[in-house]
Amino acid sequence: MNSSDILIETLRLRLRKLRDDDADALSEYRSHPEVARYQGWSSPVSREAAASDIREYGGTDPSAPGWFIFAIEIKTEGLLVGEVGVRLHDNKMQADMGYSLDPSHQGMGLATEAVTAVVSSYFERGVRRISADCDARNIRSVALLERVGFRFEGLRVANRYAKGEWIDELFFGLLSERRS
Repeated sequence: MNSSDILIETLRLRLRKLRDDDADALSEYRSHPEVARYQGWSSPVSREAAASDIREYGGTDPSAPGWFIFAIEIKTEGLLVGEVGVRLHDNKMQADMGYSLDPSHQGMGLATEAVTAVVSSYFERGVRRISADCDARNIRSVALLERVGFRFEGLRVANRYAKGEWIDELFFGLLSERRS
């Protein structure tokens, strides 16, 4: 692995750029029904679709406006288990965030560790506000956001139509100066 691909390290994780050889793992966990249920994609996710996302979001600069996807890799195994996506606004003071994690690695605090590290990194770069939204049925995502310090900002009933149904969405925000 190229050391310049590693952007953030935590006790257990490397948050790095996506690489071409991540396509199989990305396709596999994104295809899991539990992961795809609350995301904008449908299962299964082909290797080609995963490779396309890697090309589009993996090689970009995390400090440039637009979307960047951090790969979540377990240090001891060198295994890609998830992602944290961040969309930095043009003013570089606001960002939106989303994440997903392979179900076989959920419940161990890995997503919390990754999201906390990414949030800290962006606040250190001068971002003042990070927003996140999620499907109101995704109680695990709600719990993660609250653990990291995000505050509930509202509910939009039937806010989005996806996968044949209207979805209620919850909105969260975190300000750098109010981080708990």
